[in-house]
Amino acid sequence: MKEMTNLKERAIRGGLAKVCAQVANLLLRVGSLMVLARLLDPVDFGLVGMVTAVTGVLGFLREFGLSTASVQRATISEEQMSTLFWINVVVGALLGLVALGVAPFVVAFYHEPRLFMVTLALATGFVFNAVGVQHNALLQRRLRFTALAFIEIASLFASSVVSVVMALRGWGYWALVAWSVALPLASTVFTWIAARWIPGRPRRGTGMKSMMRFGGTVTLNSMVVYTAYNVDKILLGRFWGAEITGIYGRAYQLINLPTENLNLSVGAVTFPILSRVQHDPQKLRGYFLKAYALVLSVTIPVAIACALFANDLILVMLGPKWTDAVPVFRLLAPTILAFAIINPTGWLLVSLGMVGRSLKVAMVIAPLVVTGCVLGLPYGPQGVAFGFSAAMIVWIVPHLLWVFHGTVVSYRDVLTVVSRPVLSGLAGGSAAALFTLFVAASLPPFIRLVLNCTVLFSVYAWILLFVMAQKPFYLDILRGLKTRSQEQVLASV
Repeated sequence: MKEMTNLKERAIRGGLAKVCAQVANLLLRVGSLMVLARLLDPVDFGLVGMVTAVTGVLGFLREFGLSTASVQRATISEEQMSTLFWINVVVGALLGLVALGVAPFVVAFYHEPRLFMVTLALATGFVFNAVGVQHNALLQRRLRFTALAFIEIASLFASSVVSVVMALRGWGYWALVAWSVALPLASTVFTWIAARWIPGRPRRGTGMKSMMRFGGTVTLNSMVVYTAYNVDKILLGRFWGAEITGIYGRAYQLINLPTENLNLSVGAVTFPILSRVQHDPQKLRGYFLKAYALVLSVTIPVAIACALFANDLILVMLGPKWTDAVPVFRLLAPTILAFAIINPTGWLLVSLGMVGRSLKVAMVIAPLVVTGCVLGLPYGPQGVAFGFSAAMIVWIVPHLLWVFHGTVVSYRDVLTVVSRPVLSGLAGGSAAALFTLFVAASLPPFIRLVLNCTVLFSVYAWILLFVMAQKPFYLDILRGLKTRSQEQVLASV
């Protein structure tokens, strides 16, 4: 009994630690971006971005979706975990060799000889990632969110320090390459230390076929979505050059930081829970809607702030030499809303094992986004940003109708969850816009940004909690942290 109580307390601390870790992660990423943006030029970011947009597709093959499969399964044996580890190692080594082989083609595609050595250096990341994939999955299965949180922050801090030091010493784009290599290396080292697991020999006949099939579908889905979401940078790099790609890439990165971090944070806790309660429809529905509401309630005001205060955000975050990124940043702001609504639906589909539907959805999203980017390409980065955003906004309603069809979550449930923060956000945005027009227009950028965001988020919170009467709902989410963490432990025993 005492041991169970200790486990429950550890799970509660772990769930809270994961949320705190993502806040720290966001601050670290923003801080390093602010520093590096002032030390390096758009061309430096563009050169590395041109390579990662291509090699990133290979990155999804490094684990073949097997970590997701091992977390999603109700039970998994030691032999299966060991076999998965060695499969990942072999795949990672092969992908590193493939990256080396495509280096000349990357140079030829972009007409940029400097990309050859960049591609060679980034190829090592596949091996570093592969060696730590199953150890990370093991920590997730054990619900060791505190350890995962520490690993995430420590790895990011180490890679950021390496990158900033190299930038200060004049290494240019190699500082960004070092960041991309140091991050998976540090993460793998810390993960091995925390997991304390030594894989055994690979074995046949351990029931790997179903896991390989599940993981393969997840991987193909991820590759399709990644290609769709990165074709903009590939096309800009090919037809507009490294500098334009760097400008667009920094605007895109800044736009995606809050959404990506929050989605990963909530998803890392929610997905294992949904997988454990997949056979209990009411619990599954309740947990998903609460997590969904949490993501939307945080990201919607951020999307509005990015659209309204793009000039000040770019000036404060990146510095005056990045002013060309302002219109791109503003045009990409609607994608924050789109991603916040669309991305969490993947937790539900994958936890239910509905990876086939998820793949079909991706197959529709991909050509839609590619078409939008291609149509906007003649108009440069602004045209591509507009095409990307337009495609994502158009897809929201069909996506929700398709994803939730036949599941325990109804379209009416989702509409209710989405509408309240959207309406509250519009009220907060209107108040902030009026405040800017009549009060803050002549203030320095940083002070103006702080005051505008304060007005926006204050009005938004007041409308959402009191006018929309959502205060009990969000208090229930906070109280539910303890209950959900306890159930995670019970489900894992």
